Amino acid sequence: MDQKEKLRLYHEMVLIRRLEERSADLYREGKIGGFLHLYIGQEAVGCGVISARRPQDRVITAYRDHGIAISCGMQPEAVMAELLGKDTGCSRGMGGSMHMADVDLNFWGGHAIVGAHLPLATGMAWADKHRGSDAATICFFGEGATNIGYFHEALNLSMVWKLPVLWVCENNEYAMGTAVERASAVDEIRRKADGYGMPNASVDGMQILEVHRAAKQALDHVRKHGPFLLEAITYRFMGHSMGDPERYRESDEIRKWRENDPIGIFRKHLQGIKGVGEKTLEREETRAEEQVEAAIRFAEESPDPTLDNLMSLIYAGEES
Repeated sequence: MDQKEKLRLYHEMVLIRRLEERSADLYREGKIGGFLHLYIGQEAVGCGVISARRPQDRVITAYRDHGIAISCGMQPEAVMAELLGKDTGCSRGMGGSMHMADVDLNFWGGHAIVGAHLPLATGMAWADKHRGSDAATICFFGEGATNIGYFHEALNLSMVWKLPVLWVCENNEYAMGTAVERASAVDEIRRKADGYGMPNASVDGMQILEVHRAAKQALDHVRKHGPFLLEAITYRFMGHSMGDPERYRESDEIRKWRENDPIGIFRKHLQGIKGVGEKTLEREETRAEEQVEAAIRFAEESPDPTLDNLMSLIYAGEES
């Protein structure tokens, strides 16, 4: 990976972090309603995996989807407008935090029901194989979803049919407030793929370059041989959602993980590259902050959805 791409990824990670931090502010101010699941701490996973994809590769994820949307190329204005329920949002203000989507970017959405999007990923991968396409499907999910029946059905069928799908488990240690070891007989999640004869690997999800390399290798396998399960060991710095009192985690645990901040790790790496100085990094950080503030202004000034659209946009292909 060259210097230009590394700086692009650093900017993307900071953009996601700042967008999520400001989203939390807006939620506290009552400008964002409903559920709000933040990606703070997990940025290296989405950025690292998606940077290894080809444009034709499809991406689908669960409800912690803002960062994935940005990595797929969605503009922060479209994300922020959706969070504020505005007509200019990526889902016309009708999806909210958990239902970002833009099929033109091959981002096939965030999905609120735990594990329910895994069968959809299986179907998308089957469709691509049936058409003779060399596209892969990348499906993100949390470790909690691996205890759901959908997970096992999807892994089994994808292996039986040798489908081009990369299963990415973002193991952030907790399914809502339940620690992984309290809910799963196997705490090394990737081993669950062994039962289906599926190749698998784990990677440090706080190290973006390691994630990128692992994802690239996994996608090479997927295109040639079929499915692969990649487990990224990561951690969410915030609660499960904004309403989470976080009584299940010790402050020392959170502090220790925050010392392993993926953005801080990558920043230190970049500081060691000749030609990348402090001013360069500060410039990228400032640009990200300005983008987020511009996105907030755009969202606040955007119109609300109208009643005319209440019964439209229900089926694929509908236009208002």
